[in-house]
Amino acid sequence: MEKNSDLKNLILKTLDSNKALDIISIDLKNKSSMADYMIIASGTSSRHIQALSEMVLEKLKGNGVKNSKIEGKESVDWKLVDGIDLIVHIFHPDKRKFYELEKIWSQVIPKEKVMI
Repeated sequence: MEKNSDLKNLILKTLDSNKALDIISIDLKNKSSMADYMIIASGTSSRHIQALSEMVLEKLKGNGVKNSKIEGKESVDWKLVDGIDLIVHIFHPDKRKFYELEKIWSQVIPKEKVMI
């Protein structure tokens, strides 16, 4: 099995076992060159969002993604964990609804408009 797919599954399991809500995974391979997968989840509070992002970062670094980092450290509503080939967004439910990333990235993109 592919390493990025295995890592994606590990992150999904980590989020689920730590009570993240509404976890989804989006395959970006034919949509963007910025990453292979995007995971979007919700946390119940600013502390929960922070804790989830730190757990994800720890899993990424422990599995060889040394350059991974958390963005949005000052935000209480949103964190992005950059795992190079795997991007993890953790939102407060209201912010997630506002940005609707899953709606944007889940759409089929015609080949001529695929981002490079």
